[in-house]
Amino acid sequence: MYEELRKAIDECSRIVFFGGAGVSTESGVPDFRSKDGLYNQHDVRFDQYRPEYLLSHSCLVSDPKVYFEFHRQKMDTRNIEPNNAHKYLAELEKMGKLTAIVTQNIDGLHQKAGSRAVYEIHGTALRNYCTECGKEYPTDFIFDSEEPVPRCPACGGMVRPDITLYEEALPEKAVRLSVEAISAADMLIIGGTSLSVYPAASYINYFKGKYLVVINRQDLGIPSNENTIVIHENIGQVFTELARQQGISL
Repeated sequence: MYEELRKAIDECSRIVFFGGAGVSTESGVPDFRSKDGLYNQHDVRFDQYRPEYLLSHSCLVSDPKVYFEFHRQKMDTRNIEPNNAHKYLAELEKMGKLTAIVTQNIDGLHQKAGSRAVYEIHGTALRNYCTECGKEYPTDFIFDSEEPVPRCPACGGMVRPDITLYEEALPEKAVRLSVEAISAADMLIIGGTSLSVYPAASYINYFKGKYLVVINRQDLGIPSNENTIVIHENIGQVFTELARQQGISL
């Protein structure tokens, strides 16, 4: 499978990567739905709430103290470093092979690894903004604020992370660019995602190119043909081996 994938990558020049939480777990960022993920962590301060509620617009508006306490405890990835999956994709972009990364992650690790064309369809925890005046604030603002609910120094409005919560629409520009990139791709690599979050998971249906690659430990049930490559291994392991075979230093 590795040799087949390497040859297909060599052949392609418009590769798009569509990824989720599994791309960042090897960096130490917890995912959501695995047995050790956020949805299965039992924290005495949060176990009275459903995980979906803690990550929802309703929680932000109705229970902002609860929301921001959860955000500060569970969403702080400032000291997390990219792993070989992030680094390999950045190298593919530098080589002119990869045209875009479509990510469901909010940790910014693709950019930290050096990738430029990253479309964050669930937003990012690295940007914050005031819900009243729109003033933007840096990554540290919410985490360093001593207020239970961080407030804008300019107008007193609530400052929130620029992430897409449950009950909120996905960012229009990121979605448009993602669909355009997938539609124009000659290879789509799907990795580290359960494809269970919609509408994001539906964007792969726009792919009409030659090679569909699925790298995931679990079977996603995607229909396959002679140009479908499926590898049931950790994505970091797969990309590390590909880099070795291609002589790429990560």
